[in-house]
Amino acid sequence: MVQNSLILHHYYMAMFHPTIRGIIAGCLAVMAAGQFVHASETGMSPDSCAVMLQESAGSYATDDVCTGDTLSDESRCAAIAHPEWGADYYRENWVKQLFANGFRINDPGMNYPKFMRFCLKVYNWGDRTFNSYDPDYVVGTGKNWKLYLNSHNWVQTYAMFFPENLNVRMFSDVYSDLGPSINFMAVGLSYTFNANELFHHPVAQRRNFDWNFTCALFTLRYSRQSTSGGVTIMRFGKYNNGHHISQDFNDVRQKSTTIDGYYFFNHRHYSHAAAYCYSKYQLKSSGTLICGFNYERQDVHIDFSSLPEEMLEFVPDGRMNYKFNYADYNVIIGYGYNCVLHPRRWLFNITALPALGYKHLFRESSDGRKDMFSTNIKVLFSFVYNHKALFSSLTGRFDGGLYLGDAYTFFNSNMSLSLTVGARF
Repeated sequence: MVQNSLILHHYYMAMFHPTIRGIIAGCLAVMAAGQFVHASETGMSPDSCAVMLQESAGSYATDDVCTGDTLSDESRCAAIAHPEWGADYYRENWVKQLFANGFRINDPGMNYPKFMRFCLKVYNWGDRTFNSYDPDYVVGTGKNWKLYLNSHNWVQTYAMFFPENLNVRMFSDVYSDLGPSINFMAVGLSYTFNANELFHHPVAQRRNFDWNFTCALFTLRYSRQSTSGGVTIMRFGKYNNGHHISQDFNDVRQKSTTIDGYYFFNHRHYSHAAAYCYSKYQLKSSGTLICGFNYERQDVHIDFSSLPEEMLEFVPDGRMNYKFNYADYNVIIGYGYNCVLHPRRWLFNITALPALGYKHLFRESSDGRKDMFSTNIKVLFSFVYNHKALFSSLTGRFDGGLYLGDAYTFFNSNMSLSLTVGARF
C-alpha cells in the first residue's frame, strides 16, 4: 500500500515583475534546491526544509512579491523535491496530477478538493488500521497497478450414496473462462471470454460471478453460480455391475450463492493477499488461525427419467426426481499457512476451512424436512512466483457441501484451477 505522506495543495508560482528580480528568484530556487537535497539525504523533515527556505529567502523577500502567486513553505518544498515535474504540475487539476505522477495518491503538491482530501484521509486511516503488517514478515510490492491474464477452469461434481454400497457419481464438463484484468489498489475491472466457445468446444450453459475483498485482518467473498446440463454419469448404482461408465446426462440444474467472511488472527505475520492477490511479499513463513462465517444457498434439481430405458431399472431407491433446496448458516474455523520457499520469489499457501452449522430446507426439498445439521469444507492452495514487476500463479479451490438425507447422503462440490500471469506497475 501507499505510505502516508503530507498532502500539499497550494499552487507553485513565485514571479517578480522586474526582469532582474526574476533572475534573482531563479537563482534562489537553485540554491534552495541544493539545500533540500541535502536535507533529504540527512533525513530532515519537510518542516525543516520549510525553515531552510524561509532562511534562504529572507533577504530577498520584499513587498514587491506577488503574494497571490506564491506558495506555502510546504508547497515550495514539494516543488523543489520534484523539479522534473515543472512548475505547471502544481497548477494542474488533481486528476491530471495523478496521471502525471503515476497515481501516487499521497505525493506532495496534490491539489485535492476538500471532499477528495477527506476521502484520502479515510483511506489512509483504513490502510493503517486494516492493512498493517510486521515488515520483518510482510512488505508491500511498491506498486499500485496490476495487469494480468487469467485462465479459470472449473468443474462440478455430484455424488449420492445409498445403502448396500450403491452410489451415483456425476461430473460436469470442464468450464473454461479466459480474460484480462486491471487493478488499481482495491479496485479492479475484469472481462472474461467463454473459452469453450472461443476454441469451438461449447459445453453446457453456465453463469459465474465472483467478488472478493482482502486486507490484512480479514477477507470477504461473494459468489453466484448457475449451470444447466453438461454432466457425465461415471457410476450408476448396479448398472454395469457397479463399474465405471460414461453416460451423457443433461437433466441437472444447479444454482448457488455463497457469502464468506473470515478473520486472520496472526494478521501481523501472515498475508493472504501475498498468495491470492499478488499485492504483498511474504518474507518469512507463517501461519494463522482463521475464524469466520459462511452462508450457502443451494438449489439442485436432478431428474433421472430421461435416461435410456436399460438404465432406469437400476435407479437407486426407485426415485426419479431429487430436489435439494436449502440454505446453510455456518461457523468457519480453519488454518492457513504461507511457506516462503524464496523471499520475494517463491511462495506456497495451503488453507483449509471446515464449516459447521445449521441447514434450513425449503418446502420443495425431497426429504420434506425443515432442519438439518450442516457441514461444508473449503480448501485453497496457491503457488506464486515473483520476478521483479512480473508475477505468475497457479491457484486451486475446492468447495464441498454435505446433505444428510433419511435414506441417502448427497455431496456436491465445485473445484477450480486458475493460471495467472501479469505485471505490476
